[in-house]
Amino acid sequence: MTAQARGLHARVLESLGPAITGGEYPPGSVLRTDELSQRFEVSRSVVREVVRVLESMHLVESRRRVGVTVLPTAEWNVYDPQVIRWRLAGADRPRQLRSLTVLRSAIEPAAAGLAAQHATPEQCAALTECALGMVATSRGQQLEGYLFHDINFHRIVLNASGNEMFARLGDVVAEVLAGRTHHQVMFEDPDPAAVTLHVRLAEAVREGDAVRAEELTREIAVGALHELDILAP
Repeated sequence: MTAQARGLHARVLESLGPAITGGEYPPGSVLRTDELSQRFEVSRSVVREVVRVLESMHLVESRRRVGVTVLPTAEWNVYDPQVIRWRLAGADRPRQLRSLTVLRSAIEPAAAGLAAQHATPEQCAALTECALGMVATSRGQQLEGYLFHDINFHRIVLNASGNEMFARLGDVVAEVLAGRTHHQVMFEDPDPAAVTLHVRLAEAVREGDAVRAEELTREIAVGALHELDILAP
C-alpha cells in the first residue's frame, strides 16, 4: 500500500469507526461500498480494505449482495485498543470508562500480587523509576508527562506478573489511562494519594510482598472509580 493509499485508508477508518461505535450507524445498518466510495471520494479498493479492518474488530460483517452490515455491540471486540479509543471519544464515555475501570480493579490486583513474586530486578528498578517519574510530574499540570510514566508503570506490573494473558491487557489499560487524560476525566494535577499508592506499590513489588501489592492496587482502583464518580458521573 502506497503512502497516499495509507493516508486515505486512515482517513476513512477514523471516520467510519467512531461513527459506528458512537451509534451514528446503529446495529443492523447496511453500508454500501459504492456509496462509501463516493462519500469519501476514495476508490472501492480503499473502502474494502477499511471494511476488512472493521470486520477484524467484529464491528461489521460483509456479505455479497447484502452489503456491509453493522453488528450488535455484543459482537464487537471490545478489547481492541482502537475500539476502546473510539468508544471513549463518543457520548458513551462515562459508562465505557467505568466498565474498563471495573475490569482493571478485577485484574490488576491479582497481577500485582504475581508481580511481587516474579518480577526481575530489572523490572523492579523500572517500576521504581516510573513511580518516581509520576511523582516528578504530579504537580504543575504536567498531565502528558504523568500519563507517560503511569502507562509504563501499569504495563510493567502486568508484564512482571509472568502471566501472558494479563500482559496482553497492557494496551487496554493504556487506552483507559490515555482516555481519562485526553478527555479531561482527570484533575488538573493527579490525586496525591494515588501517586503515593503507586510509590508504595513499587516498594511492595520490590520487597516481594504479594499481599500488600494486591491491597495497594485495589486501593488505586477504588480511587480511580471515586474520581469517575466526581468527574464522569
